[in-house]
Amino acid sequence: MESSIFRYILRYTLKDQILILALTLFSLPFLYASLEVPKLIINDAIGGANRPKEIFGYPVDQLDYLFLLCGLFLLLVIINGGLKYVLNVYRGVVGERMLRRLRYDLFTRLLRFPIPHFKKVSQGEVIPIITAETEPLGGFIGEAYALPAYQGGILLTYLIFIFNQDVLLGIVATALYPFQLYIIPKLQRSVNQLGKKRVLAARRLGDRIGDSISGIEEVHSHDTSRFERAVISERLGRIYSLRFDIYKRKFFIKFLNNFLAQVTPFFFYLFGGYYIIQGELSLGALVAVLAAYKDLSSPWKELLKFYQIKEDVRIKYEQIIEMFQPDGMLETGLQDATPVALERNKGGWESSNLSYSEQENVNLVERIGFKAGLDQHTAIVGIGSSGKEQLGQMMARLLFPSQGKLNLAGMDMKHLPEASAGRYLAHVGPQAHLFSGTIGDNLFYSLRHKQLSEDDQAQRSTEITDSEKSGNSTDTPDGEWIDYDELDLQPGDPFKQHIHQVLAAVDLSDDLFQLGLLGTIDGEQKNGLEAEILSARANIHQSLQQTEYQGLVELFDWQRYNSNLTVLENIIFSPSANSGSDHESLAGDDQFQQFLDRQGLLQPFLEMGRELAEIMLDLFSDIEEDSDLFERFSFIHAEDLPVYQTLVQQTKGKPVAREDAKLCHRFLSLTFKLVPARHRLGLVDEVMQQQILKARHALESERSSLSIELEFFDGERFSAELNIRDNLLFGRLVFGQARAEEKITELLQRVICDMGLEPRIIEAGLDYEVGTAGTRLSAIQRQKLAIARAIIKRPDGLILNEALSALDAGSERKIIANLRQQMAQRGLVYITNRAQQTREFDQLLVMENGKLVAQGDYEQLSQESEVFKQLLH
Repeated sequence: MESSIFRYILRYTLKDQILILALTLFSLPFLYASLEVPKLIINDAIGGANRPKEIFGYPVDQLDYLFLLCGLFLLLVIINGGLKYVLNVYRGVVGERMLRRLRYDLFTRLLRFPIPHFKKVSQGEVIPIITAETEPLGGFIGEAYALPAYQGGILLTYLIFIFNQDVLLGIVATALYPFQLYIIPKLQRSVNQLGKKRVLAARRLGDRIGDSISGIEEVHSHDTSRFERAVISERLGRIYSLRFDIYKRKFFIKFLNNFLAQVTPFFFYLFGGYYIIQGELSLGALVAVLAAYKDLSSPWKELLKFYQIKEDVRIKYEQIIEMFQPDGMLETGLQDATPVALERNKGGWESSNLSYSEQENVNLVERIGFKAGLDQHTAIVGIGSSGKEQLGQMMARLLFPSQGKLNLAGMDMKHLPEASAGRYLAHVGPQAHLFSGTIGDNLFYSLRHKQLSEDDQAQRSTEITDSEKSGNSTDTPDGEWIDYDELDLQPGDPFKQHIHQVLAAVDLSDDLFQLGLLGTIDGEQKNGLEAEILSARANIHQSLQQTEYQGLVELFDWQRYNSNLTVLENIIFSPSANSGSDHESLAGDDQFQQFLDRQGLLQPFLEMGRELAEIMLDLFSDIEEDSDLFERFSFIHAEDLPVYQTLVQQTKGKPVAREDAKLCHRFLSLTFKLVPARHRLGLVDEVMQQQILKARHALESERSSLSIELEFFDGERFSAELNIRDNLLFGRLVFGQARAEEKITELLQRVICDMGLEPRIIEAGLDYEVGTAGTRLSAIQRQKLAIARAIIKRPDGLILNEALSALDAGSERKIIANLRQQMAQRGLVYITNRAQQTREFDQLLVMENGKLVAQGDYEQLSQESEVFKQLLH
């Protein structure tokens, strides 16, 4: 990237800047004319002096001339306003496009950072640079050349006018400019230095906040919240001190400018008055000069303000560029080059004198040589500091050697395009990252190398044009990215079969089956699955009659109250209540409250809500706010306890006033959340249950008059609002039954497998949202999914770099066997400290202190290598 922001601007917006400058200069005569015409209106049209008798051969009287000049003035106002609007919009568009380009360029460079660099810089430092610190640059880019030209043009116009009145007054008007031009930059440089320090301090603050968020469990586990607040307070104090110094200097600069602007009229009065008394200057000329000088101050202030902004932006840009130019960046050509297929007949990995270091004179891998074929299964064993992990990353082309050479299929890996490494190699580390989205999004992530087609390209023409003008990618994430020919598969069933094989290989099928049961079915997945689920429901209900399952599920029945549903769900008898917000929205709905009142339920529900509030206050008033007891058992969030405390005190000893909307909303929302079988508070007796059933039946006939969309539970229909599990059961598990969850899950799985629906349920599990960085999955599930993501692209070489270290030995052994089968006749590199798991591998490399101390097969090393023997024990 360009080292100067002005060169960066000209490189991409030269034509735009010339056009903006031309429009700016074009607007100046109209601006001057708009100042001149009012003088003509007053002096000539109204005063009658120097009024022309005719214009373009047409005779005009004084009134005609007045109308003509007023019309001309109005036209000039419209022209000036229109030109200003066009200039502002054009500058804004250019600025925003360049801001978009800059952010895109920075992110592109971020993708080329050497991986070890991320050990020195945190997300908290990098993210604000791209998102926040670049923001001021957008507005500046559009004005970088136009604003000084425009304000400078106005300034020059006024100065010429003043000098035309009197040269000496012109000299007086500009006498203090040299002093300002000398002192202001000096003061501004000190502000710039403080600004640099402020930016660095803000980045350190963001870094520490990010650290605190990442280590939030440690903060709570060790009671270090006070220490964390002290650290943040110290860094906030540093920023405060810097900003305070900046404000003092900036406002001194402002004070100095204003003071000098006010001093100049003093000289006008002094010298101008003297010359008037001496008869060398007219009073009108002095008044005209004073009026011009008053207008002169505005462009001068704008130019000084522009200088300050320019310096601030320059400093920001230089700091950003410095941050995004680390040593060892990946060459652009290697990242964007087309893939080169690996010629496996030329061999696999081969190294000579291979070394790697991240600190000077400290080699993590030191002068090793080895061979590992792309048709071999190789294990690399050693303890954590042996250098084996760095060797694995070099074999995946994630790290580059400091010395020596590492070839793959006859090619130097330093010159191997990223497209080749990304397609034909796969690496999984000990802490694989998952992206926000679904399991499917993460599973197919390794297949998204290049967009193949785009169906809505015509509809996206404007978006594509804007992307091209901003130097951004014209690809869309919603296009087709999976190249089935590259996988040697056909879309549809063959690809789905490949997915299931991959999931089975990493022992993830059962997990996705369970997650699939909690999912819903979208339009693409239906394809007869609804009818099959209804058939499965009938089989499940028949099995529930068996003794071992009796009393474990309470089915949905229109004629019966379901004690395992909430009060609200029993009234509306609809899966829409699964939405957590419905309890709140219906509690505050006037029409629904009126419906409850007609059914004689409103007042009893309000009293019940107050009683629930009293119970919750008694139970949870002394519980810590961050306790999970609130989420598990309480109807009330910790922060809402004081609100309910006030409401309970207000209604103590008297009926709850239904006229109070806030009161009704709060107490009804508590009643609606009550599940009798779970909470066992004895508030919903048999009489109340019958009243609720009566209200349910009344709702069926009245729902058209209420602004509520409901889909009642129907045993003969599939409900799109229910998840697959609830559709299969058409009921709820009974609270408090021992092993109910386990038994019912086994029943569901047996029925589904017997009907051949298991693959469809697993596919539904692919839509499960993994959360931020995959936090909704367990650590083991994340690792399994990362391995599945690696092998789904059918790589020529797979490197598992401590990827199974979180698993127990039995699970690890099973997955290794599956992967060895999946990678038959292809390269598999397994890096581990568990030497016992390497018996079946073709060759073993033993690492110690960065050196290759032994290599051979398992039997040979277990007899001859002392280091390997220690690892076995």
